[in-house]
Amino acid sequence: MNETLGLIAGSGCLPALLLKEAKERGCRVALCAIHGETSPELEKIADACEWMRVGELGRMVKFFKHERVSHSVMGGKIQKTNLFRGEVRPDLEMIKVLAKMSNHSDDSLLGGIADYLKKKGMPLADTTSLLTEEALPREGILTKRKPSRQEIRDIDFGWKLAKEMGRLDIGQTIVVKKQAILAVEAIEGTDAAIARGGLLGNGDVAVIKVAKPKQDFRFDVPTVGLATLDAMIQARAKVLAIEAGKVILMNRDAFIQKADEHRICLVSRKS
Repeated sequence: MNETLGLIAGSGCLPALLLKEAKERGCRVALCAIHGETSPELEKIADACEWMRVGELGRMVKFFKHERVSHSVMGGKIQKTNLFRGEVRPDLEMIKVLAKMSNHSDDSLLGGIADYLKKKGMPLADTTSLLTEEALPREGILTKRKPSRQEIRDIDFGWKLAKEMGRLDIGQTIVVKKQAILAVEAIEGTDAAIARGGLLGNGDVAVIKVAKPKQDFRFDVPTVGLATLDAMIQARAKVLAIEAGKVILMNRDAFIQKADEHRICLVSRKS
């Protein structure tokens, strides 16, 4: 009998990719689908599915145990703003996890859930463990247009600051123009930060997205995709720099083709 993977799916394209890769490796997939986040289309592909709200940790574990889940993986975005809109309904198990936390930062919240799953015998694996090089580009310039000298200076300038913002668990995206920081991603997310930076810079901005210095690849792995690119086009951004092997690039071929059409440069570089 094939082993069963428990997939905790947020929004975006990443959960579908993880589900596809797991199925191709011969795994059964038990899908934990989040109301308001997970695409309903995934239920048609998964071997088993349970819909729940953010915070129903005990229910999720009960479902995974029923499906004989041996390990789990998390993918996709769970909107952190839901924490302030009454969308989270913590059950008793989630309340116990929250009680042990010193704060409600990304790492604390998700790390607490990961520790809980490990204790229950279904450890959370690195999200990247299911991904190929296509989704985790190596170092290089991936588009036809190369960055200009000014854009290289902006990338160099913003890179260290983006890493520092990640270290402080604020965000992983920086928008720069002429070596000035226009926007730093916080709880609003990458696309909103790009829109704000593009407006303040009146276009021609550079966007930098990196992994945290101590990134836990079990959750909240930095990701860019077509929605990111659309936000850049609207903001009239000219270059996107991502960290090689550590930032997930979704729909790579379509992304690069569209970036080339809009003369946007995509750079994958190491720290």
